[in-house]
Amino acid sequence: MIVTTANSVIDSQNAESRDAEKNIFTEARNDGNSRVGEEARRGNNDPRQKHQGKQRQNNQPRRDKRDVHGWVILDKPIGMTSTHAVAVLKRLFQAKRAGHAGTLDPLASGGLPIALGEATKTVPFVMDGRKRYRFTVSWGEERDTDDTEGRATRTSDLRPSADSIRALLPQFTGLIEQIPPQYSAIKVQGERAYDLARDGETVELKPRPVEIHELTLVEHGDNGQSVFEAECGKGTYVRALARDIGRILGCFGHISALRRTLVGPFREADMIPLEQLEALCNRAASGEGSLADALLPVETALDDIPALAVTRADAARLHRGQAVLLRGRDAPNCSGTVYVTVAGRLLALAEIGNGELIPKRVFNLTGLTASSGRNDEKV
Repeated sequence: MIVTTANSVIDSQNAESRDAEKNIFTEARNDGNSRVGEEARRGNNDPRQKHQGKQRQNNQPRRDKRDVHGWVILDKPIGMTSTHAVAVLKRLFQAKRAGHAGTLDPLASGGLPIALGEATKTVPFVMDGRKRYRFTVSWGEERDTDDTEGRATRTSDLRPSADSIRALLPQFTGLIEQIPPQYSAIKVQGERAYDLARDGETVELKPRPVEIHELTLVEHGDNGQSVFEAECGKGTYVRALARDIGRILGCFGHISALRRTLVGPFREADMIPLEQLEALCNRAASGEGSLADALLPVETALDDIPALAVTRADAARLHRGQAVLLRGRDAPNCSGTVYVTVAGRLLALAEIGNGELIPKRVFNLTGLTASSGRNDEKV
């Protein structure tokens, strides 16, 4: 069904997608919290690493990478970095390419959408979507990381009432200005803020506009903790919400538990625990199942974009990067971004304008894709 789009977004999405794909391949080298990052920083100058590498090559035959296309919505466990999660799934699926759509802190659990293969081209569409979190704020301490990992910087014996919290929440709903945490991935003169903070530097981070669609208090007890749910847009830091609410109430606070329950089109029902994925991998290796059962289709990330079906002749032109003229009574009367299908199969992201359908990103879905059952679940 064709739905009119407000304006063209494909060019900016292409730029963001290229940046996202660049991060897909470099993040493991740059993540100082991961063992992979530590080994990468040592480089090839460590003779022990060279010797160990040769042993691994001699004892364990190299596994051939394959084309795998789709989304896995990992229910990330607490303690795992997003980079490590991507590396684990890439290994389980023996995938050539993988990346995630939005970092989830090691102390957080919940939905981490991981794109495999051609799904990496749709990462920006997921990152631009809404997120929903359930989080616990512990009152009485503000910490430099705004969560339990940091050291206390401010303390108070005050504890807020449920009424005082609810009265404050409208100030944090809608479009607001938010200062990111000191321990964040914001770049300051080419350096990540968290790297500067770890080195003991205090940097002035500028407020940024973010949108909080909904913020509610769901539990408030006598144990000095409150549980909230928030639905927010791109770039929102839940840790900063806890920090700022605590400051206004005068009791200070930090995040002590955080779970992401929604990322763009992906819901909690789509999430798969790591243990379940590993079990499925073992069954697939023995011929008792398929890893395709864990995949969601690439186009799941494009749920908010209109779809346009084309003929096989037009599909051949689009696949070669050629524009297609839109004419006749069946021509769509809209402009902007669409995703194109042929015979029910995803073909391309394209732009409609001046009576033409212009391909911007063409998909090659040869290889392992989502099983028909997972496709049906998202119809």
